Amino acid sequence: MRMRTRKLIGTIATVAWMIVYSLIAMAVGGAFVVGTNKILELLFYIVAGVLWVPVVMLIIRWMSRPDAGA
Repeated sequence: MRMRTRKLIGTIATVAWMIVYSLIAMAVGGAFVVGTNKILELLFYIVAGVLWVPVVMLIIRWMSRPDAGA
């Protein structure tokens, strides 16, 4: 697969992941965290704000691989 195609697929996958992840984080935060304890809310926002990064890093690493013939 050419790098150009991987970048297109990776961009779409990244956007889709961010949409799904943000909806899940919003639902979990709204159901279990918001309104309970300010420290717990802060910790949740920190963890939820960073937890999406490893998945996007994997997608970017896959997108950045050189072409097979190059």
